[in-house]
Amino acid sequence: MKQVSEEPSEFLLDDGAVSDYLRQNPDFFIRNARQVEQMVVPHPVRGTVSLVEWQLGRQRHQIAQLEEEITLLMEQASANHRLFEKLLTLQARLAAADSLQDMLNRLHRWARELGIAGANVRLFSEKWRIGAPSDFTQLALSKPAFEPVRIQRLGNQQHYLGSLNGPELLLLLPQAKAVGSVAMSLLGERGDLGVLIFSSRDSQHYQSGMGTVLLQHLSQMLPELLQRWVERV
Repeated sequence: MKQVSEEPSEFLLDDGAVSDYLRQNPDFFIRNARQVEQMVVPHPVRGTVSLVEWQLGRQRHQIAQLEEEITLLMEQASANHRLFEKLLTLQARLAAADSLQDMLNRLHRWARELGIAGANVRLFSEKWRIGAPSDFTQLALSKPAFEPVRIQRLGNQQHYLGSLNGPELLLLLPQAKAVGSVAMSLLGERGDLGVLIFSSRDSQHYQSGMGTVLLQHLSQMLPELLQRWVERV
């Protein structure tokens, strides 16, 4: 008679099975406290550590991460507070201007107080009544003439931080000298009213990736103030 031998089937555990079991048996570690204390896990520096030490290490790491996040949030809150104060100061100064030139001078002086070369406003002539015989012709900028700059530097963005080439500077800042880098923002909610430009002699002062919160607020605030002196088309 032929004897058939059967090998016992092995029950293989994987990570998922172990995890499922522990979720379904939350008192496992309580019932096996002594065995848990004797468990060791690999450690990249010390070779092995107890499961309890490993868990404490994870908790310390998580606490350290939380502390870093809290510190970062506090720093951001402080920076936002300083930014808000600067904006309030500027808004009050601009609102107190008694002419358009006075307002532009106040904006320029505020920029100088920030340590940069200056601030300039250019208005799209298709959107504002700034042609002759008005006194605002120096602010005029043709939107079609600006379009290549917008495509090259801004694309679909509202702001650009970086350098400009010679022809671009001649178009936007014809009177400026030694401009190393600029922060440029389109004016208005749709960016179709003009351009606000902060300039620095330092080529590294404005760079891609820097924050644009201040530019965003100013680009929305300025058109309303400008309408005190310049009529919209």
